[in-house]
Order: sequence, then structure tokens, then C-alpha cells
Amino acid sequence: MSKKKNKGGSGFIYSTNPDFEYDDGQNEDETLSPNEQELKVLIDRKGRGGKSVTLIAGFVGSEDDLKDLGKKLKSVCGTGGSVKDGEILIQGEVRDKVMQILQKDGYNVKRVGG
Repeated sequence: MSKKKNKGGSGFIYSTNPDFEYDDGQNEDETLSPNEQELKVLIDRKGRGGKSVTLIAGFVGSEDDLKDLGKKLKSVCGTGGSVKDGEILIQGEVRDKVMQILQKDGYNVKRVGG
């Protein structure tokens, strides 16, 4: 017999308090302006079958803004990629190109690794 897990619930069921306001605790982070961001760009091969990806970490802001930045970088570089766990993954070793794009947009970029 399988157990059902409450994937989206918080455990709150019902309140008799008329002044009660439900807070799910998922407040969106306010996106900092590009000149306040400190992004780290690195090449990563671990756990990817030897294939290289360019990883952009350190973005502070909402998930939607991160996805928009990832989409822009993927389209300019002409490669695939994804946005996971607050990081942008761009397929291939395009670190220098990504750093130029981010610096042109006003981001503070730091090269990590060789």
C-alpha cells in the first residue's frame, strides 16, 4: 500500500479566528539591481558524464527574473541550458562570452576557477 504525501500543503487546515491571515512563508525575494549583484561564473564537469557546462551562481532575486536572465544568456550564446536551484546552467564552455554579456548588462562578475 502506498503512502500519500502532502506535497503542497503546509499542515494548516482550519482556523476559527476571524482575524487569521494565512502566510505560506514563500515570500519572493526582491531582485537587486544589476550593479548590486555579485555573480560567479565557472566551468563545471562534475556529475554530467564529462560534459562541460558554464554555471552562473550568486543571483539574488525572484525566480522569474532568474529565468529571464537564463533565457537571454542561452539565446545570445546559441546553446541550451536550464535554471535550477538558483543557478543558471549553460551548455558548453562559454564562460568568457557569458562574462562579457553580464558585464555589458551592468552585473559585477567574478571568474571562478582556471
